[in-house]
Amino acid sequence: MLEPLLAKRIQLVGLDVDGVLTDGGVYVGGDQGVPIELKRFDIRDGIGLLLMRAAGLRVVIVSGRVSEATRIRAEELGIDEIVQDNFARKLPPFEAMLQRANVRIEDAAFLGDDLPDIPILRRVGLPVTVPDAAPEVRQLARYTTEARGGRGAVREFAEVLLHARGQWDGAVARYLAERGEAHAPRLSRAR
Repeated sequence: MLEPLLAKRIQLVGLDVDGVLTDGGVYVGGDQGVPIELKRFDIRDGIGLLLMRAAGLRVVIVSGRVSEATRIRAEELGIDEIVQDNFARKLPPFEAMLQRANVRIEDAAFLGDDLPDIPILRRVGLPVTVPDAAPEVRQLARYTTEARGGRGAVREFAEVLLHARGQWDGAVARYLAERGEAHAPRLSRAR
């Protein structure tokens, strides 16, 4: 459960990729010397991201690994901004994203799961993690999802955040209206 006052302050949601948007696994192969990398993303997480954006939140990705699969998925979902850095230097680009968006770090949430996420999680107003995160990350989290990374954790967080903000029904209605549903039914569930 999130405190409504904290939830309403959030203007930007940052996400790690491996272990948050994916289960942390990477499929690597190649054909005639051309490397191929595949990642599994949860479709429900994608809808959760679209719902947060429908509620007016900016959504950004900060990954400590450069991946074409991540770039493609971010583009599919209309993510506001993405940074991938093979050296996992996440805090400086995240702070630059906040500055460009004119958002204070205490008005941001970040979903992370491992040591490279700690510098951001220590500073944001709403640090979030998944249940199988590193112990050091779990200690920092104000909210831990029940779902694991790559298995609906981002969708769960989107629902919890939007319910706490009182925006869930409106975001769902906008999402359904964009898909041709003229009179979206009230779908609110108790949280």
